[in-house]
Amino acid sequence: MTEPAHRGRFIAFEGGEGAGKSTQSRLLAAELQRRGLEVVITREPGGTEGAEAIRALVLDPNGPGWGSEAEALLFAAARADHVARLIRPALERGAWVVCDRYLDSSRAYQGGGGGVDDADLLALHRFGSGGLLPDLTLLMEVPDAELATRLARRDGGESDRIGGREEAFHRRVREAFRHIADAEPSRFARIDGSGTAQETHGAILAALASLLGDPQ
Repeated sequence: MTEPAHRGRFIAFEGGEGAGKSTQSRLLAAELQRRGLEVVITREPGGTEGAEAIRALVLDPNGPGWGSEAEALLFAAARADHVARLIRPALERGAWVVCDRYLDSSRAYQGGGGGVDDADLLALHRFGSGGLLPDLTLLMEVPDAELATRLARRDGGESDRIGGREEAFHRRVREAFRHIADAEPSRFARIDGSGTAQETHGAILAALASLLGDPQ
């Protein structure tokens, strides 16, 4: 079997509810495919059969509910399966992986929102997923007033168990994302997601220019 010329690239989208991650993940995947690249588009929690089962368990609004520590363990287990069965194999064969949420969502939601110590979350990631990090994490940022409008339009008053938590929780989540990105600037590109989908897509391609070999 012919070996890939190089390892693939791993791009993660992060941000709070309604920031446009899913839309931009799809737009980026389509652009990469247009350029002739193999692309695996996935999400967290999810991406594999086992991880999707955990997603249903944790996010079902009619489910039993979990404390922050239990959520952290469940998400770490889902991520371990996701990395082992889907992400690493794709990267090793030279594919680009585009993931809607990854480790930093655990750090922001269970950490910033739920109070789990960041060091514990990072230790779980080292144990379960070998510490694998994206080549670039795109943090989608949208003003709070715009987010409220988007969420009302998107959810129609309904959302999953975590998305439906009180605004104070989501404010802590957004603050945690900002803090993580400030602390690790070389790993993040902060994207203004308040414009049109195509304007935001253009900003994402500009942030990825060096990885794509585009002129800057």
